[in-house]
Amino acid sequence: MLCGLDIRDMLLIERLQLDFQPGLNVLTGETGAGKSILLDALGFVLGWRGRADLVRQGADNGEVSAWFELDADHPARAILDQAGLGNTGELVLRRTNSRDGRKTSFVNDRRCSGEVLRRLSETLVELHGQHDDRGLLNARGHRQLLDSFAGAPTGAVRDAWRAAAAARRDLAAAQAALESLRQEEEFLRHAVAEIDDFAPERGEEDRLDAERRRMQAAERIRKDIARAHDALGLAGGEAPLLDAQRWLDAAVADANGDLDEPLAALARALDALAEAEQGVGDFLRSLDYDEAALEHAEERLFAYRALARKHDVPAAALTEHAVVLRARLSQLDAGTQELARLQEAVAQAEAGYDRAALALTRARKAAAAELDAQMSAELAPLRMERAVFTTSLTVADPGPEGRDVVTFTVATNPGAPSGALNKVASGGELSRFLLALKVCLTRGDSGLTMIFDEIDRGVGGATADAVGRRLSALAAEAQILVVTHSPQVAALGQHHWRVEKAVSGGETRSSVVALAPAARVDEIARMLSGDVVTPEARAAAAALLGG
Repeated sequence: MLCGLDIRDMLLIERLQLDFQPGLNVLTGETGAGKSILLDALGFVLGWRGRADLVRQGADNGEVSAWFELDADHPARAILDQAGLGNTGELVLRRTNSRDGRKTSFVNDRRCSGEVLRRLSETLVELHGQHDDRGLLNARGHRQLLDSFAGAPTGAVRDAWRAAAAARRDLAAAQAALESLRQEEEFLRHAVAEIDDFAPERGEEDRLDAERRRMQAAERIRKDIARAHDALGLAGGEAPLLDAQRWLDAAVADANGDLDEPLAALARALDALAEAEQGVGDFLRSLDYDEAALEHAEERLFAYRALARKHDVPAAALTEHAVVLRARLSQLDAGTQELARLQEAVAQAEAGYDRAALALTRARKAAAAELDAQMSAELAPLRMERAVFTTSLTVADPGPEGRDVVTFTVATNPGAPSGALNKVASGGELSRFLLALKVCLTRGDSGLTMIFDEIDRGVGGATADAVGRRLSALAAEAQILVVTHSPQVAALGQHHWRVEKAVSGGETRSSVVALAPAARVDEIARMLSGDVVTPEARAAAAALLGG
């Protein structure tokens, strides 16, 4: 329930606070007094789109606050929880607007986005009037309204549609991938055969390169290694050392032990020399190679690198590349089976969508019949018992909302052609159709405040009284705010405010006054008679208020 509205420096309002009540609240006033300003201010704090120039002339900022009382199961609570904005019995919305157009929104004194504000507003307030195209007069929204009325299983249809769409995407991707593979099938089979025939081994390219380098280096260093080997042998350095050892051995007996250490060192030198000679000899023998082996290694290495360049991979990665190519060939070979599986998945998903869409269509048809029956019952008290309201369903292309087009049509008299609400009905008839439809569609809404902006325009007398009585009955279940020019409707209000406009100091200001019983008589008398309120008008007003 909307408990109150506080407006500061917005349009013609300098400062205004209103405390609303449950039941039927009516706002009256002369044309141009500023009743629309209240709705503009309320729409602003709720995040609705509206006029941009809201800040009062001469003020730097404007601000509107609205506070609501929430039931325990009010749908706004879930939105507050999701947004982390606190969840108590009272909800306070506040929005500011600067002169340069910047807007800032607060929920329970915490900053929030305009999107969160709009989501909250959808659960809090429903504004409706003859020229409101946000729902009832907009045929594009009729399906959603019928679904809400029916509690239809739209979620199941959306899920089924998404599942079918995903299955079709998977199938299309598999078909595209398979077609791509088929286009390169000849290349894949040739490449795999070519690599398999070459039979690369892991690490072979590095090994061949090392062998080739060794064999190429052998010819360059063989002569020096051979000379070194000869220099270490008997024909070289070993012979003089052996002669020295023999000569020293002959003299050792007369040296009193002074040659023992030199002889030991010489023996060690001969051992080291022999070890060096053997190592050099072994290396020299390892330099022996077969020219055919070098030629084979070079040919194999060049073939490695040529094949790697052909496939645009490093030579060392040829083995892994062959694995990748074989995997793609396997995909190609298994592609037909995979396509069959995906086609079956698409068929099953589409069948699931068909079942869900059919169930939704049946629910909509049942709800349409129920809505038409309720509308017939609602129109009779509004003196439109001969009018016919029809909810028609026609087949549409499949989509996430099912396969139905929903349209609300009316015929104002039996036998007359039916058509769209705003095309067939006159102004007064349209008001009553919209009121009846509003009653049916909002029945059972939890905590929703309904605002009717001149819904009684174009009707008067007994018909206006009927409209007022239906609003009064509706207010027994919900909070209703009515902006009205009808004295019959105003007289049925439980709470009455008058919007006034005055000029002071060259500035125009709007204000709202809560009316006591005596003041209500005067206001309704003004609505009956115009500028000059006569005793007869006051008597008629009192009679209306007396019911």
